[in-house]
Amino acid sequence: MGMYFKIAFGNVKKSFKDYTIYFLTLTLAVCIFYSFNSIESQKALVEMSASGKEYASMLTQIISYVSVFVAVILGSLILYANNFLIKKRNKELGIYMTLGMGKQKISRILIMETVIVGMLSLVSGLILGLITSQGLSVVVSKLFEVKMSEYNFVISIAAIGKTVLYFGIMFMLVMIFNTYVISKYKIIDLLTVGKKTEEIRFKSPFVYLIAFVLSMVSLVTAYKFIIDVGLIASDPKFLMSIILGVIGTVLFFFSLAGFMLYIVKKSKGIYFKGLNIFTIKQINSKINTNFLSMSVISLMLFLTICVLSTGFSFKSALEAGLKGATPFDASANMFINPDYKLQSIEEAFKVAGINFHEDDKIAYYNEYRDDTVISDIITLNNDVKDMYFHVSFIKVSEYNRIRELDNEEPIELQDNEVLITSNFSKVLPYIEEYMSENHSVKIKDKVYKIKNDKVIKHNLRTYYMQNNMLSIIINDDFCNGIELSSSNININFGGNDKIQRESDFISNMNRVYGDPNRDYDKVGFALGNTRTEVYGEVKGMSTTVLFVVIYLGIVFLISSMAVLALQQLSEASDSINRYVALKKLGANKKSINKTIFYQTLIYFSLPVLLAFIHSIVGIKVTNEFITMYGSTDISASSFITALIFIVVYGIYFYTTYTGYKNIVKNKIA
Repeated sequence: MGMYFKIAFGNVKKSFKDYTIYFLTLTLAVCIFYSFNSIESQKALVEMSASGKEYASMLTQIISYVSVFVAVILGSLILYANNFLIKKRNKELGIYMTLGMGKQKISRILIMETVIVGMLSLVSGLILGLITSQGLSVVVSKLFEVKMSEYNFVISIAAIGKTVLYFGIMFMLVMIFNTYVISKYKIIDLLTVGKKTEEIRFKSPFVYLIAFVLSMVSLVTAYKFIIDVGLIASDPKFLMSIILGVIGTVLFFFSLAGFMLYIVKKSKGIYFKGLNIFTIKQINSKINTNFLSMSVISLMLFLTICVLSTGFSFKSALEAGLKGATPFDASANMFINPDYKLQSIEEAFKVAGINFHEDDKIAYYNEYRDDTVISDIITLNNDVKDMYFHVSFIKVSEYNRIRELDNEEPIELQDNEVLITSNFSKVLPYIEEYMSENHSVKIKDKVYKIKNDKVIKHNLRTYYMQNNMLSIIINDDFCNGIELSSSNININFGGNDKIQRESDFISNMNRVYGDPNRDYDKVGFALGNTRTEVYGEVKGMSTTVLFVVIYLGIVFLISSMAVLALQQLSEASDSINRYVALKKLGANKKSINKTIFYQTLIYFSLPVLLAFIHSIVGIKVTNEFITMYGSTDISASSFITALIFIVVYGIYFYTTYTGYKNIVKNKIA
């Protein structure tokens, strides 16, 4: 066993440059895996208040589930990387067999090498993860708005155990895979593998041209569909945009090799300059062979860019809109049907035994609706006019009760006057534009004067978002003639125990309306929430989603770069005879390094460039969706995304370029 260990250790030491990408990927994978799984032990979550612990627990549970998916991705990546290393060492393994070493002994050496590299990457990854997780702890405290009493360096034993377990299973699979591969090898195949070269066949340029045109048509159509419908998954165009986007991406990389070769061949000055003819043929060969994997990588990078760029802005938009969405300590509403026995929430609460303290401020109000939609009153753009937002009408006398909660003076309206209120971002700009040019509005064939010069932007009740589409405050008689839509209550709790009263209110609501056996015909059915509850839920959900997308985004980014790197290095080993021939033809070291640099740069850049173009459309559509919850600015998150992208891209590009050069240099020296 000692002899095998010495051979394995010597091989790892001698081939460390070959293991660089493998070791780098393993280290980063362990670091990311540990960092996110150690969140539950971070001081910020430990010191979180009782109301926030529920969301912290949900975050750690979801991260735990996502980690299983991440482990599958990383396990597949490790097997892919290991396969590259085994192929690269075919001749070496063949020499072992020629010298009389059995397959079982060779397998033992490979197992030892796997153990050595695995242990080194686990230790280095955990050390890096321990450092990274401390920074993550600060991020957690900021996102959950928890003030830590003091800073402590935290080591999560549970996360270390999980990391060792998951990666131990991955390395065990690698050992089994290596043993299986060695058992299938024949000496002649191992010794002659370098002489087997792939025959590159090129289809007619016309085929590539047609494929390229189809890819452009597919992508443009996909962009148009997704811009038209946005993130409405129920719309058929949404699914079609995804399908066409995937098809367009695959066709783009399939056609790119032949199409690019055809175009460059037409430019004789470029094609025959220096080693360009060799470089272009090499790139052509790589894309031709790997167009499917390049398509997948490009789509993964597209998702990475989108989620990392918009994740923080989505959370910020959600939380920025909370102040405007929660004007009262608590609210409840009951949708009304003419067949219902109870026609007001006040009556329902009395029957259900939900009472308030005498120092609580309460405002009951009703919303009335008929078949009037917003586009009947003002002109809307095509992207929102088909959504059929109904107009709500509220009696001015009841609206003044709402104003009284905020200690505002009552408003008097004449029979021909109305107030316009709205704060829903999708329609607010159109209402503002209308009011800037018009001072009256036509409702049911009658013209009303708009009393307010500017839109009154507020929520009429506490809710999770600013959802006042268009509510028109109008004289009481008008509302008496149309159908009652909902009965509502707003509450501002008095006294010094407001938090307790909020809690009691929700408990009472759950007691009455959370019982599935309750006879709702007798007590009605009401939904309610408090400001504290809304803040907690929105912050908890937004933070959880943000952490998951960051986790997956970074894993996708590392995986994509690692696959690109391994494909390049694998190609370097397969094409070594071409470089030997190039050297014999008189090409110097500088020229060969230059062509390696351009090949690596172009191969790394093509999936990134297409992903970037996809993400321009993706970010635009996502931002339009986010604006429903509040204003957004992606400049900061885009900068962070770009920084992460550049760092990871730069590390893998440089490591790949250096490794490629070393492989070629060792063979042609």
